[in-house]
Amino acid sequence: MTDSLAQIHTIAAREIRDVARSGIIVAVAGFLFLASMVALGVSALALHADVVAYEEAKALLISLGKPVEALVAPTYFPLRLMRGFVEQIEIIGAVLGIVLGYRAAAIERGRNTLALLMTRPIGQSVFLAGKLGGNAVLIGFSLALAFCSGLLAIMLIGGVSFTGEEYLKVFLSLLAAVVYTTSFFILGLVLALHVRRLPHALLYAFAIWLSFVLVAPQIGDTLDPDNQVSGGVFRKLHIAKAQEKEIMQSFANYETIRNGIEEASPAKHFERLTFALLGIKETYNGLPILTILDERTRDPVSLVLILMALGGLLFAWPINFNRITKET
Repeated sequence: MTDSLAQIHTIAAREIRDVARSGIIVAVAGFLFLASMVALGVSALALHADVVAYEEAKALLISLGKPVEALVAPTYFPLRLMRGFVEQIEIIGAVLGIVLGYRAAAIERGRNTLALLMTRPIGQSVFLAGKLGGNAVLIGFSLALAFCSGLLAIMLIGGVSFTGEEYLKVFLSLLAAVVYTTSFFILGLVLALHVRRLPHALLYAFAIWLSFVLVAPQIGDTLDPDNQVSGGVFRKLHIAKAQEKEIMQSFANYETIRNGIEEASPAKHFERLTFALLGIKETYNGLPILTILDERTRDPVSLVLILMALGGLLFAWPINFNRITKET
């Protein structure tokens, strides 16, 4: 066991060094950072304007000798500004995972070192665990840097601070992002290890990415009648929640199909969970973390199950060296 852990650590460290030297992680993570900062910067400036307006009104009341209590302090939900940030991670984070997974296998196949490595007393599972561990560290570091930069941007530009619970909500969102992105890493690695031609592996990976990250969520949102009107059609028509549920019962089969399409998308589970934690979905604003997790249990469970299923496939599927070396 000790020897296996040492071997995993060695492979993981080598993987981290190779990726850092290649510049892939810097390029993709840098693009994610820039896209996220643009989305956050615009929202943070709008929040800053609201904060300044309130402080000016407060100063005016004080100068006039009137009680400050006459001015109702606005309630800020600064984490809601991370909506664009989360949406960027949904798309670019998945791409980051696929690129790292493809590279982890392609570099070994390109050097024709994969079969040689397997002849050494390390075993396929140890080799794969090292690859997975090293890249998971890189993914976690990149996403943590992006999240920390996002929080810092909101604080500096928006002029607001966060509570301990809000920091915890961001941390849980970060964990969800790591699980989500690592799932796509495993997908890219599995395909690049087993598809005969490497270019086809990348093509298949991005076809899956397109289907489950862009197409499926979009279909689900488009088929949702409540998304066709800003703020929701039921709210605009002033329909009570009880009546809304009664109306939707008449479209039970339709809603089952629509929701099933969304449920098939890991991106949608990631979005639903983080939107709830960060208060992007208004109904979750101000709710305790345990209440949010209780209502959204399906989403973190689904993300973990997807990760476990892909991980099981990665370790259970023997690599056919003769097949992949012929067409590399």
